[in-house]
Amino acid sequence: MARSTKADKARQLNAAYRLLERNTELPEAAQRLSQEFDLSLRQAYRYLEQAAKLDRPVEVQQASVAITLKLPPSTIRILHWYAKRTGLTLGEIVTRALTHFLSALRRHG
Repeated sequence: MARSTKADKARQLNAAYRLLERNTELPEAAQRLSQEFDLSLRQAYRYLEQAAKLDRPVEVQQASVAITLKLPPSTIRILHWYAKRTGLTLGEIVTRALTHFLSALRRHG
């Protein structure tokens, strides 16, 4: 059986959240999650336990693809410093920066 991706886990957690939101009884909710996502009942209960602590559904992230970038050493030092300071990964920092940059380009044509 293949391991779940982060996106899979987010979808399963959100399904558990929706079941709890509809006041589905725990045994029935666990059974539904187990069948829908091919989970053990134990794992389904874990998702329900985690979902019970949520205020809202979690965001489902897109799968990422590795790329190679060549950056100046000074930029890399700043990226590493910022990653250490914020706890974000280099990929998350670059993704956020590029998303911001590209959305600004779209707004300004």
